[in-house]
Amino acid sequence: MTSEFGAQKLAQPQGDFEQLQSENSDTTPQETPDVVLEAPKEPKNISETGVSKTVIEALILKTMISLKVETIAKLCKSLFLPYSIVEQIMEEMRTSGMVEILGSTGEGAGDQFRFTLTTSGRKIALEALDRNKYVGPAPVGLKAFAERVLKQSIINEMIPRERIDECFGDLVVPEELVEELGPAVNSGRAVLLYGTPGNGKSSLAERMGRMFLSEIYIPHCVEVGGDIIKLYDPALHRAVESENPVDSIFKTVSIEREDIDKRWVKIKRPLVIAGGELTLEMLDLQFNALSGFYEAPLHMKALNGIMMIDDFGRQLISPESLLNRWIVPLEKRIDFLKLHTGKSFEIPFDALVVFSTNLSPKDLMDPAFLRRIPYKVRIEGPTFEDFAMIFQRVASEAGLVIDDETIREVAGFLEQKQLQLANYQPKFIIDQVVAACKYARTERRCDQKLINRAMRNLQVD
Repeated sequence: MTSEFGAQKLAQPQGDFEQLQSENSDTTPQETPDVVLEAPKEPKNISETGVSKTVIEALILKTMISLKVETIAKLCKSLFLPYSIVEQIMEEMRTSGMVEILGSTGEGAGDQFRFTLTTSGRKIALEALDRNKYVGPAPVGLKAFAERVLKQSIINEMIPRERIDECFGDLVVPEELVEELGPAVNSGRAVLLYGTPGNGKSSLAERMGRMFLSEIYIPHCVEVGGDIIKLYDPALHRAVESENPVDSIFKTVSIEREDIDKRWVKIKRPLVIAGGELTLEMLDLQFNALSGFYEAPLHMKALNGIMMIDDFGRQLISPESLLNRWIVPLEKRIDFLKLHTGKSFEIPFDALVVFSTNLSPKDLMDPAFLRRIPYKVRIEGPTFEDFAMIFQRVASEAGLVIDDETIREVAGFLEQKQLQLANYQPKFIIDQVVAACKYARTERRCDQKLINRAMRNLQVD
């Protein structure tokens, strides 16, 4: 290990990473709200940023030349760093001849110095852009990122039965299944959902992701040995608006807001779903040779949240390759990533990993890997009572009325065709009935002829 984090780890009998894990393993669910809601504190000096002055200096130069930024205030807004730190570095850059003062903005009380790059400063800025073209919020250090991940561990959040019932409220879920899923969700460990297709494995997994109410903080990007890894992804991360009080008369944000490190984004625990498109490359750092910086892999974006592998066994990547990639992270809760330079580093692997499949687990996983998935939940087809309840609910949502006798006839037809009852069938049939009524331009109704036609589409001869 050649990273700062890894070097410290090798230099001590018990490294920072193991020590951090040990410190956070004793956190109880009752302590979680205080730990999770505590925002990262704004750095007071360069040392507290967790990154070197050289990294910030290069980012300032790139911002000035790329975005034509001239004032310290606008640099702070772009870099998400406090004024005092940017001001100190700008003064040192002025002394060394990289920037010079052009004049003032001429904006009265808000008057500020305008800066421009000198010839040498412009040369250094272009060299920095040649190394990587990242411009935006300043990164956080790898150590600070790892500490935050462990503090916000999904294992420490407690999901009560009431919350589980609330999230499953739009589904018909048997009591015994809830009793199996409840401990699995609260464990924060890997879960395997398996069984015949069409019984709601994907729907259950998605709702498991909604159960977590706590809010966490992730950085816009992470710096590792001078390289930048972009982590925050608006497509996957749901940012939470600040709830800091605002004075209704003067419209000024409370002073407390200024103590928050703006390089971090407050989000809901992420839910990242990967289906058949998943490849092995998506689980490694994505280096863009043109931009010179990295995009975080999917499971890194899922940290402190849920990583769901939907339709496991049908990905572009083979099941064996995926399992080999994750066998250590699932057991040790540590993952190793490698930069394109060959340098590797480790991060905490803190995520509720959900595998959902309708294939036989024994055909997909060997016993060694199955042992590393502590919760294996079989999703069965519904009983007739549950099937009827689903039918009534789906019909009602479509503005239709269906009687018990018709539902029994549907179940009899399925039995005659040697088809097992499945949770998807009521919606499949009702959707086809609605479509047929729409085509005929007639009032919606559960006509037996339309139902029979829909049932014929459940299989092919």
